[in-house]
Amino acid sequence: MQHKPKHVVQSPEWSEFKNAYGTKSVQCGELFYTIHKIPFTPHFVAYCPKVDPFVINWEDLTKSLKKNGCVSINFDCPNILTTDTNYSQAKALVSSECTKTPKDTFAKNTVILDLKDGEEGVIENMHPKHRYNIKLAEKHGVIVDQAETLQDFDVFFQMLHDTAEREKYYIHSKRYYQGVWETLQPKGMCQILTAKLNGRPLSAWMLFIYQGVLYYPYGASSGELKNICHGNLLGWEAIKLGIKSGCTSFDMWGAANNPNDTNHPWWGFTNFKLKYGGKLVEFMDSYDYVVNPTVYSAFNFTNKLRWKILRLIR
Repeated sequence: MQHKPKHVVQSPEWSEFKNAYGTKSVQCGELFYTIHKIPFTPHFVAYCPKVDPFVINWEDLTKSLKKNGCVSINFDCPNILTTDTNYSQAKALVSSECTKTPKDTFAKNTVILDLKDGEEGVIENMHPKHRYNIKLAEKHGVIVDQAETLQDFDVFFQMLHDTAEREKYYIHSKRYYQGVWETLQPKGMCQILTAKLNGRPLSAWMLFIYQGVLYYPYGASSGELKNICHGNLLGWEAIKLGIKSGCTSFDMWGAANNPNDTNHPWWGFTNFKLKYGGKLVEFMDSYDYVVNPTVYSAFNFTNKLRWKILRLIR
């Protein structure tokens, strides 16, 4: 069977963060899931992102879900790629027990960059324009700092908040990101890199490191001085950090499914990520395992309506 590192959001440390944040995280065998209240009911739904389908014990899981009052569990984008040798086996296993979920939370596509050949290997496979832009940023005096203090975190979050306001998308509360930082950073699992010019923050990435994989879940930009390509240098310094930390791959977390569709809202950052030399990949479909079909159907109906309203507000 093809071996794959456990995803960071299926780690005991991520479960620790979730519990500290106030979202109950439950361990069932080798998997972790969180439980979420269905408003105005005594019921809950469970959420289990990036699980390895082959570690699921369906009997134990059913008992655990019922014990915690859950009507279903969402296996959001299980950690199996459509190109993995065990993809068909994983799909058959999950689809035999579950129903396809109405909506993915994680992006189904991502860009994965191979780091096994070190810095020289990455540079060799990188798009020439990216190599040029990295040197351009360095020529202009851009430097990249690694966050060490809560004040450094505050700089990151303020930029993230401003980016979300400017680009009109939802983010978590400051307490959420600070909880991630305070839980994972001391364990060497979370780092923040910030690109600066003369001490002025221009862009920043929060990165995760777990079981030899570097992740880029959250990024922010001031929107200023894009012409000096500080984002390109920031990405390169993230890659160097991953290699130094012993990572063999870089999961850039999310991407458009078609890199040639220039009308896709994610086309810009997908193209940016691909130019580092990574490959566009697709995860298997998301599935729900249902233990209370009646409440599950009612929940899906109201949740779909909720998302329609949120999109209209934005």
